[in-house]
Amino acid sequence: MSKRCVVVTGMGCVTPYGIGLDLFWNNLTAGNSGIKEHNLEKGKHIVKIAGQVPPDIDIEKYVDAKEAKRLDKSIIYALIASEDAIKDSGLDLENEDRTRIGTIVSTAAGGLVVVTTGYQEMMNRGFHKCSPFTVPMMIANMASGKVSIRFGLKGLSKAVLSACATGAHSIGDSFRAIQYGDADVMVTGGVESAVCDFGIGAFTSARTLSKSNRPPEKVSRPYDKDRDGFVLSEGGAVIILEERERAIKRGAKIYAEITGYGQSSDAYDMVAPDPEGRGAELAIRNCLKEADKNPLEIDYINMHGTSTHLGDLAESQTVARVFGDKTKNHNLLVSSTKSMTGHMLGAAGAAEAIVAIKTITEGIIPPTINLENQDPEVADLDYVPNKAKQKTVNIAMSNSFGFGGHNAVLLFERA
Repeated sequence: MSKRCVVVTGMGCVTPYGIGLDLFWNNLTAGNSGIKEHNLEKGKHIVKIAGQVPPDIDIEKYVDAKEAKRLDKSIIYALIASEDAIKDSGLDLENEDRTRIGTIVSTAAGGLVVVTTGYQEMMNRGFHKCSPFTVPMMIANMASGKVSIRFGLKGLSKAVLSACATGAHSIGDSFRAIQYGDADVMVTGGVESAVCDFGIGAFTSARTLSKSNRPPEKVSRPYDKDRDGFVLSEGGAVIILEERERAIKRGAKIYAEITGYGQSSDAYDMVAPDPEGRGAELAIRNCLKEADKNPLEIDYINMHGTSTHLGDLAESQTVARVFGDKTKNHNLLVSSTKSMTGHMLGAAGAAEAIVAIKTITEGIIPPTINLENQDPEVADLDYVPNKAKQKTVNIAMSNSFGFGGHNAVLLFERA
């Protein structure tokens, strides 16, 4: 059986900048940070900053007030991003065979706020006194479930959970579903809402977050010698994948074709990456092999680039090993948009896939901001420091690596 070709026909997102694809892209290419002081009890936290979705976004445009009270914020973000992506795709669901449209919209942490508030309510009022909506609000599959319910999508529906690689794995598994005929269209991506007392506190205890006292917009600084950890962030990103001939037949706008998906495991540590990046390298090479591409053909890589010492070092050296550093490969540009968005956990891979796709359609590479003094230990790559660059991009890659050693790499090509 020959594998079917798959294209991207719609995109939607909600990020620390607010709702909307154009808002997201315009801020990234302008080098604007979405990191600010968080609205939690700052006196109780060492870390006082985060990338939060603005509280004044118009949720009721997408979800009525009564329903919103019964949903975790991550599920709300899934509904917002999915509705915008479907609208962007031009799909007329009323005239589609919705048994052939599937859903994989996943989260790494699930409803952290719901879990913690529900537990507190139990402790105060009794073990049977929490909200009856606690379970459906907190379980990690409910973003996919709610999206499929909202839009009547009766094809395959599931969630993928692989920490910071969740969004990328969701897109990759959706790609596979269409390739092998399990679906014709997939609504897919990642969401997260872990910016809460428990989330900030737990990641602080894990020693992964930056404790810098710099201005918030200056804290996330991948590849800079003064980096000291990532910034926790939230949001959601969804793309519409579609079988290529079907999309062409209905006259769809096609952003790009997805041609490669690589996966692997570090099999090394629960939190730290393999210092030699061998797991990441395997995922990258698997992705290139499927797409039948030479490393020198790749124009841009959206790096995982979290702003941690070990992670940035391992990934950059791996990329240099596979693609060549600046002395061997003058074509390749790489950047970390987490320098502006912070780390959106389960949503990161999906948001960064959107970035990779947009570089193809727009010919602009978003910068790595706050790269003022490049760490001499990281590989000598062109990280697009501080200011966007114009470049014709025909092939773009997006890397996502998660706690537990989960690696996922996606490749997009000009359609």
